Amino acid sequence: MIITTVPAPIASSPSEEYSQRQQAREAAVVHFEKVHRSLGNLRLLLVMAALFLAWWSLYRHAVSAWCLLLPAAAFVAVAAYHAKILRRQSQAQRAADVYRKGIARIEDRWIGTGQQAPRAEAATSLYATDLDLFGEDSLFELLSQARTCMGEDTLTHWLLSPSPVGEIRERHAAIAELRSRLDLREDIAVLGEDGEKLKTGVHPKALLHWAEQPIQLKQQSLRWTALLLAILAIAGAIVWGETGIKTPFFLVLVIEAFIAFSLKAQLNKVFSGTDRALADLQLLSSLLARIEREPFHSPRLQALKQDLSSHTIFGSKAIAHLKTIVQYIESRDNFFVRLLDVPLMYSVQVAFAAEAWRNAHGKAVGSWLSAVGEIEALLSIATYSYEHPTDPFPEFLEGSPSFHAEELGHPLIPAAKCVRNTVSISGKTRALLISGSNMSGKSTLMRTVGINTVLAMAGAPVRARRLQLTPLHVGASILVNDSLQEGSSRFYAEIRRLRHICDLAEQHPPVLFLLDELLQGTNSKDRLIGAQAVVRELIDSGAIGIVSTHDLALTDMHHLGEGRLQNMHLQDEIEDGKMKFDFKLRDGVVTKSNGVELMRLIGLKV
Repeated sequence: MIITTVPAPIASSPSEEYSQRQQAREAAVVHFEKVHRSLGNLRLLLVMAALFLAWWSLYRHAVSAWCLLLPAAAFVAVAAYHAKILRRQSQAQRAADVYRKGIARIEDRWIGTGQQAPRAEAATSLYATDLDLFGEDSLFELLSQARTCMGEDTLTHWLLSPSPVGEIRERHAAIAELRSRLDLREDIAVLGEDGEKLKTGVHPKALLHWAEQPIQLKQQSLRWTALLLAILAIAGAIVWGETGIKTPFFLVLVIEAFIAFSLKAQLNKVFSGTDRALADLQLLSSLLARIEREPFHSPRLQALKQDLSSHTIFGSKAIAHLKTIVQYIESRDNFFVRLLDVPLMYSVQVAFAAEAWRNAHGKAVGSWLSAVGEIEALLSIATYSYEHPTDPFPEFLEGSPSFHAEELGHPLIPAAKCVRNTVSISGKTRALLISGSNMSGKSTLMRTVGINTVLAMAGAPVRARRLQLTPLHVGASILVNDSLQEGSSRFYAEIRRLRHICDLAEQHPPVLFLLDELLQGTNSKDRLIGAQAVVRELIDSGAIGIVSTHDLALTDMHHLGEGRLQNMHLQDEIEDGKMKFDFKLRDGVVTKSNGVELMRLIGLKV
């Protein structure tokens, strides 16, 4: 079974829609700025009115001092409304920035506008660095719209770990549903007071550890004992007040003090952990609430929305309940609450309430974090799909490993400069051997094949007119460097990478290998022997791939079997003393090289 999904046409172009929304949000910013200034003037007038009434009341005795309450109340009301206006102005400004960045992505001006932080997980990948997945000018910078670290982590995982076809098909349906949900994406993009706080203020590992650690207060009988003692203390106080007999009250108080002292360490641990957890959960609460309000139809989105609930109530409501408990915890600093803490067993009761919340909802916290991460990753890809409406989803095939792309382009190259090619590795052909001169585009072509395969296996649209492939793991040796820290040369680093790719082909088939200028760090004889052995091992393991070279000796690999390796090339022309490339893939072996001409063009006497 195959899936062929081309995004449905949209009423207006993404650029036009973004431009209209940006203008509307900027107009809102201007409007709120006018209201902000008016409210500032009104607050000043109210202060002046209050001062005048105070003077009138104090020196003229013409009005009652109670009249001062009127401007004071008005000032408080205006201040609250003023704060709301400032929040809405900030959200409108951030929304305008969202659409401004969206237009920049559509117009291929996105470099430097997205998330450029490197990902530690990429260090061990067999293709992340080679294919520019992370860091500056990367695929991650183009794709990621995540507001939380969970969203970033999920998208990173999808790009680094090929997903099963069943999951990919579920993502296709979810992305197709989300791609037109601009209001949802805008609402999530402007949530919170600080654009970075959702990302830096939520600590998933610490939060999950708190939620799932063993309950501190396990003896429920102690909770009821504390409640009974509080009732007895109240009764003892009444008896003391009515009869003057204090013994019952102080006897209960001594017992309560002993219990409270013996539980002090546990109570403090509960309070500190709950307070830190709420700070994280409150940042997520508005995000959860917005997703909870959105109706979904695709099975995956419905399942994720269900994961945001706990015991039939949504996560945002459960967090609101925890917030109430924390308010009770914080009220212990109040003088009167502190005075009554021991008689009423207040701290014990509140601690048990906090632990009861964790017992009821703690196991759901992991599901909330995971669901938020996946929804954000889906929204990121849906944004990319919306902004590139001609990019289709790939079609997944069954059978022997294959890759067939029509008009395949590189998503990180601006559309005006991107040269598209048809690339096919299927049937009897197991590998393409691409020859060509320096700067002819061999490495870029391999990166194009690799990055589109990564997009396909992550569930994203691809930069092609059509892409058909079987599920593939990618192994690349395109950008391999030496290591001063490890004391290894480039050649040694390359052969280690090749060993890892061969192991991948044996352990996790099928593999798409991309080998650029194979073994160029050794002499010609060893290079030919080694290259033939590596390619043979990979093909015999069931892998398919591309090998590039400008060494024509490598283009003759008859031992691999007739038809298993197809020679193709990229060529160049010299016109008016300038080197020109068309970057078009052609059949056969390249017939000329440009190394000497390049040296002459830059002034070397050769």
